[in-house]
Amino acid sequence: MRFFLCFWKYDFNPMKLREIAHSRTGDKGDVSNISIIAFNETDYSILEEHLTAERVAEHFQEILIGRVTRYELPNIGALNFVLTGMLAGGVTRSLALDGHGKTLSSALLDLELP
Repeated sequence: MRFFLCFWKYDFNPMKLREIAHSRTGDKGDVSNISIIAFNETDYSILEEHLTAERVAEHFQEILIGRVTRYELPNIGALNFVLTGMLAGGVTRSLALDGHGKTLSSALLDLELP
């Protein structure tokens, strides 16, 4: 039964990123830094395959001004994304309610994976 549930979870139904990972966010000026960390090391390969810099840029296309760079950290089962031009000038210049960009991690965890 367990094999069937795992097979079903990964191969037939899309899932939210939050089902297999958690996230942390940081900022420096106008740059947001989002880390996605797999709950289980076996799920890191799913992140590595489906969570590309292009996919993250597409997910944030309405608010992203700069580019997205992805860094792989396989030893800790994590991906780190650096999004330039994301914070409308940074916390001291932006009129946004979330000048630090802390909610970006939750927004990214809502991404649907195949």
